[in-house]
Amino acid sequence: MTVLERNDRLPPLAEPTSPLFELRGISKEFPGVKALDNVSFSVFPGEVHMLLGENGAGKSSLMKVLCGAYRADGGSFHHNGAPVEIASPADAQKLGIAVIFQEFSLVPYLNIAQNIFLGREPAGRIPGTIDRKRIHADARRVLASIGFDIDPSIRVDTLGVAQQQMVEIAKAISQNARILVMDEPTAALSDRETELLFALIARLKADGVAIIYISHRMAEVFAMGDRITVLRDGRRIDEVRPGDVSSDDLVRMMVGRTVDMSYPRTFVETPGKVMLEVKGLSAPSGIADIDLVVRAGEIVGLCGLVGSGRTEVVRAIFGADTTTTGEIMFDGQPKRGGPDEAARLGLALIPESRKAEGLALIRSVGDNLVVAALRKVFPHGLFDQSKSRHIAKDLVKQLRIATPSDKQAVGLLSGGNQQKVVIGKWLAAGAKLFIFDEPTRGIDVGAKSEIFALIDRLVGEGAAALMISSEQAEICHVCDRAYVMRDGRIAGELSRENLTEENIVRLGMHHA
Repeated sequence: MTVLERNDRLPPLAEPTSPLFELRGISKEFPGVKALDNVSFSVFPGEVHMLLGENGAGKSSLMKVLCGAYRADGGSFHHNGAPVEIASPADAQKLGIAVIFQEFSLVPYLNIAQNIFLGREPAGRIPGTIDRKRIHADARRVLASIGFDIDPSIRVDTLGVAQQQMVEIAKAISQNARILVMDEPTAALSDRETELLFALIARLKADGVAIIYISHRMAEVFAMGDRITVLRDGRRIDEVRPGDVSSDDLVRMMVGRTVDMSYPRTFVETPGKVMLEVKGLSAPSGIADIDLVVRAGEIVGLCGLVGSGRTEVVRAIFGADTTTTGEIMFDGQPKRGGPDEAARLGLALIPESRKAEGLALIRSVGDNLVVAALRKVFPHGLFDQSKSRHIAKDLVKQLRIATPSDKQAVGLLSGGNQQKVVIGKWLAAGAKLFIFDEPTRGIDVGAKSEIFALIDRLVGEGAAALMISSEQAEICHVCDRAYVMRDGRIAGELSRENLTEENIVRLGMHHA
């Protein structure tokens, strides 16, 4: 039974009389891109308003206009019916608007308490000082209110992705927001953490807080949404009630076409040679006695609860983390050394955090697409700009990366298109084993289908794939078999016929 099945729906929305906040006719342009085109959007007290659209549809741009991060080129704002100005994040905060972005806005080398109250620190007795005792006490109170039991003096850079997400939520809650924007808040959360978040949302609704919720998970949309607005290509397509539409209806609105969301593929009957064999691998990161095998032509899942050690395993295999014991064999040869050697041998890692570990954000799309292939494409060390751009343009077209040009800074692309760039750079490098760590995190349904079709094509051409996903349905629908982790160890292996969500949960949570 899933979290959403246990919670059913949030309490129904009582019909309000007037919007708490309205955006009317909002437009925003960037060089070569019209991000928003006359978009109107409203939110009422005590409702969860779902905002849907493909990556690049304008969702994040609209929310950045709302929170003052972007200045709208046209349109107006109305708070409780009265016109207001939002020219900066400070203006938005004064109106009670808080945003939890999909990409975290935390300062890694500050602790949890400092991040929660950054810019709002309580003054100490001596002028110019901070009351550190109070800031930690207040942080404990806020963390407790969302059910997150952790020491607020811990530095943020030592936390996992799920824990950082909870800190972001606590930071927003601490601002006493009356309008709370959540951009894919459950993407990195476990079932238990997601359950706590949904309970928190129910309490916020009861207090009259308006919640704008961006999600690509249809189950969340129908279980939690009171209203749904769909954007496509920077325009508002429609506003509907969950009871009046189906998931297929919403997908058609989002992408302008019918999308197969079942991720169909022909599962491998006879896999090829062993591409990766790991024996007795242990590391200071907390993993121990890891044994696994990945063969050419198959997609192997690596699943388990958040914090079970999945990412630590693939980082150790790729050479990003040190190991203490064990053996890694790649294509029949011992694999030693760091990421440079891994890339040279033909291993590819598409990391969980694309912005922190997968991309050079200030560089162009083209630069990012060819960076992993430099040694292969230019073996004599002589860089050819024309050849590089030709490779980049081919990949942009092949992967349908939405960008005005291969010269566009990759940091300006939407999350889904950035993910395509991360995958694309390894295609250019000719990798033979692709390690995908949450490949569809924050990706819309249309892009998910494209990415899974791409993975299927890669293994069909003889490559191998090892895939981590927190969405058990993805593991079951896409993988030929899967390893389940628990407490830093492999708890069991599931063959294709035994690969079910029930068996994944059983192995991941209980001693079999």
